[in-house]
Amino acid sequence: MPVSAPYELHQPAAHVIRDDAEAIAVAHQVAALLRQGAAERDRERRVPAEVVDAFSNSGLWGITVPRAHGGAEVSYATLARVIAIVSAADPSLGQIPQNHYCLLEDIRLQGSAEQQRFFFDLVLKGNRFANALSETGGKTVQDIQTRLASDGDGYRIDGRKGYCTGSLYAHWIGVLALDQQDRAHLAFVERGTPGLVVVDDWDSIGQRTTSSGTVLADGLRVPAFNVVPSYRSYESPTLAGPFAQLTTAAIDAGIGRAALDDTIAFVREHARPWVDAKVEKAGDDPLTIIQVGALEIRQEAAEALLERAGWVLDAARPAPDEDNVAAASVAVAKAKVLTTEAALEASNRLFELGGTRSSLARHGFDRHWRNARVHTLHDPVRWKYHLVGNWALNGIKPARHDWN
Repeated sequence: MPVSAPYELHQPAAHVIRDDAEAIAVAHQVAALLRQGAAERDRERRVPAEVVDAFSNSGLWGITVPRAHGGAEVSYATLARVIAIVSAADPSLGQIPQNHYCLLEDIRLQGSAEQQRFFFDLVLKGNRFANALSETGGKTVQDIQTRLASDGDGYRIDGRKGYCTGSLYAHWIGVLALDQQDRAHLAFVERGTPGLVVVDDWDSIGQRTTSSGTVLADGLRVPAFNVVPSYRSYESPTLAGPFAQLTTAAIDAGIGRAALDDTIAFVREHARPWVDAKVEKAGDDPLTIIQVGALEIRQEAAEALLERAGWVLDAARPAPDEDNVAAASVAVAKAKVLTTEAALEASNRLFELGGTRSSLARHGFDRHWRNARVHTLHDPVRWKYHLVGNWALNGIKPARHDWN
């Protein structure tokens, strides 16, 4: 059997964040740290263990833990803002806790009191969770072949997973598997468990250091205590789907902001005006000014829709039902459209407005476009337009799944 890819996992020692304001303040501190060396990490496809440790030990990975279990239980709007702030500094590292947050939401929604107590305590101490959810060989993203079978006082899991974001850096991995009734369960497995193998084979053009590679389960035995019936989150209305989409849109918002900030800085400091503009500085070129203005408006609109989507989820959280969960899905879909399009446009316009010299490898600006192009493939925005239009025109509620 293959051996897990090596990565130095240290004993976690996380700070515990107490409220929304502290979470945002810490996010800015972490962003300042991660911004340093982001281009180099992208080029080398390598993240030193001390960088990931500093990120998770900051306490940001525990901010969704419920107050009843000692966490800050920040609002969904705050969580989206935190992810966007960090992702503007390094969207690959901004993405690695995204599924961590989603897995904690699964535990909050469907975990027993004992499971919640155990796993939330691990998170507050600084343990990192990663996903092994998707598979690459099926007809659609919902075609799952990994199976969960009873085995003594626990379960056995066999299967192959792809797009396992953060798996190389994780202390625990959530493996999605189907039981004999084809119902989905999440099994939380500690790294180093026999039968669990992490393969560091992610070679995409963008989001290069997310470690979104392969996880293999071969005769993997899991205690019954570690298994959560995640299928229940879609049998009745919950915010599981809108929550996952909100965190995804927040990463795109961060990519767009980073690309726009670098565009503005480069135009101010290095770009040349076009000869027909008859001005001294690129920043005085009227057509450049118009383009930057359009980009700024679109980016702020995307960020505003993202914040609004968080508010809609916050309003629905106390008592989710068919109507407010549908409204949350629609609100997030609107944000997803604009965060996607703003990130793609800003990362492309950077080169047009910066000129040929902005394409030099030493600047590393190509990573913005590569990151935007790859991360926005998570799910097709064309279907977000359909979702919103079908809701507005026909009153059709979105289907309940991870992508709505």
